[in-house]
Amino acid sequence: MFDLFRSRDKAVRILLGALLLLVAFSMLTYLVPNYNNGTTSSDTVIAEVGKTTITLAETQRLIQSTLRSRQLPTEILPTYIPQMLDQMVTDRAMELEAARLGIQVSDADVAEAIRQLVPSLFPDGKFVGKEAYASMLAQQNMTIDQFESDLKRQVAISRLRDIALEGTVVTQPEIEAAFRKKGEKIKVEFVRLTADKYKAESEPTLQEMQNYFKVNPAQYTSPEKKNLTVLVIDQSKVEATVNPTEADLQRMYAQNQEAFRTPERVKARHILLKTEGKQDAAVKAKAESLLKQIKAGADFAKLAKENSEDNGGGTGGSAANGGDLGDWITHGQMVPEFDKAIFSLKVGETSDLVKTQYGYHIVQTLARQDAGIRSFAEVKGELAAQWKKQRVNDLMQQVSDKAQPALQKDPTHPEKVAADFNMDVVRADGFLAGAAVPELGPSADFDQAVATLKKGEVSQPISSGNKVALAIVNDVIPPHPSSFEEVQSQIREMTVRNRSTAAVQKHANELIEKAKAMGGDLAKAAKSMGLDIKTSTEVDRAGKIEGLGIASYVSEGFSKPDGTIFGPVGVPDGGTIVAKVISHSDADMSQLAAQRSEIRDEIKSQKARERNTLFESGLKDMLIKQGKIKIHQDVITRLIANYRTS
Repeated sequence: MFDLFRSRDKAVRILLGALLLLVAFSMLTYLVPNYNNGTTSSDTVIAEVGKTTITLAETQRLIQSTLRSRQLPTEILPTYIPQMLDQMVTDRAMELEAARLGIQVSDADVAEAIRQLVPSLFPDGKFVGKEAYASMLAQQNMTIDQFESDLKRQVAISRLRDIALEGTVVTQPEIEAAFRKKGEKIKVEFVRLTADKYKAESEPTLQEMQNYFKVNPAQYTSPEKKNLTVLVIDQSKVEATVNPTEADLQRMYAQNQEAFRTPERVKARHILLKTEGKQDAAVKAKAESLLKQIKAGADFAKLAKENSEDNGGGTGGSAANGGDLGDWITHGQMVPEFDKAIFSLKVGETSDLVKTQYGYHIVQTLARQDAGIRSFAEVKGELAAQWKKQRVNDLMQQVSDKAQPALQKDPTHPEKVAADFNMDVVRADGFLAGAAVPELGPSADFDQAVATLKKGEVSQPISSGNKVALAIVNDVIPPHPSSFEEVQSQIREMTVRNRSTAAVQKHANELIEKAKAMGGDLAKAAKSMGLDIKTSTEVDRAGKIEGLGIASYVSEGFSKPDGTIFGPVGVPDGGTIVAKVISHSDADMSQLAAQRSEIRDEIKSQKARERNTLFESGLKDMLIKQGKIKIHQDVITRLIANYRTS
């Protein structure tokens, strides 16, 4: 909540960037066709929709933007590109149909859409200005014209889709059926069978594993491995060996005094009574009462905890801390009225009521520090930390710069190089990409650095966390058919896994048959097999069951009569469950009236989505038949091939 009271000037800049980034990425699929900055007629065309085109250049810009935002890993791009292009064509087709139906979007409509989409562009209802607006868009490689043109298209498409929603009829029986389904609850008994329970009976004998290997030797090939000597320098160990002198710190202080200049600042606490959605006079009267109590000697912190509405939106505001705003506050961090109050008060003094856009505040200044330069004694600890950090960085850089050439010059004596640079020496024989390196752990950078090295070659310095490493290849073990000994554990794990899964299914079916033979007594059958049984509370389809998880695992039970045993049903840990319906309870129909509108809208939205899907598909098919949509598959194929081979 503290940030809520900060000056909007700075907050606007931050929020604009964050929200514009969110907006840009969330609408990429729709907006990127117009990202082109001056598309020329020479651009290769991927698709034509009416009189508009989708070019190769703008499609590549969308792909690169998607990669930069890490929305997709590169390896699945060949699969994603056709879907992306299909959505681009769909949007252009919807735009064409919207125009045919006479759907128009005015400049005022676009302005209102921007206001709703990015409210931080209008702090206190006032536009931040064209320059700030353009600057934020430029960070997304967009101009105002591009953004507003794309937004105009999206508003038109949205209105076209709304037609399907408005034309959707939901009947009363449909609402009642949906309410009954949503509110229906069941209570079940369930037994969870896990693979771990049957591992003992799933263990293969040595002979069984050898027999399997003899039949399937081609499945097992040992990849190339390397025997490595790795030299590692640990930043934390280096830090322990360096300490600044008093003269070092005095010199740093003298050279960097401006860095320790502090503006006037205060610490404060407050009580906030919000006015939003309330009668101003009533809020003010309560605030005046609290102020009177404080000035009469009441405990400010106690009153803040009991009355302040600075609760941080559920994330913890100042109210829980007796109104204390915590950190030092400088001019300009708070909204103007609040700022003026805290800097005009003496330490320990309480303000009169302070009215801001958030409500009424009672403010008390707790501490004050005048502008000036912090003394050497105050900043000595910070200086020491900065000195050590810089010194360690210098030493680590020296290792990175000098240790590799030294090791390349004398690769047969890595211990000597390690001693010269205070590095540890570790062995990594039989190293395979993805394996943990002694002193480093798993490291993709390390894997990449040694991947192409030959015997006797030295890697580039590799940073991993707070460590730097160098590796020299002592030997390369080429790929070869695996021996049984090399893959014995792998065969064992595979066999145990497969047999355990089969055992779970076998015992689950055995449990079901036993329970049926015992007159449907699942608990008795489970006990006879040494299995635990649990009973759920009443749960609806969206609920959770303790010891099981989401209720969807027992969704079959909602359609079964009481007493029905069902399963096996697989669960994520590789196990399975067998369950019995204990009881059903119907939805509380007295609550239907309160939820009718919500349920109607849910059904309506679902129908509209289904109708929109059919409409979009039908519209594209019609436009293709009319020759208004033309897809240049050869261009798409070449585009996909580029990303498949990159």
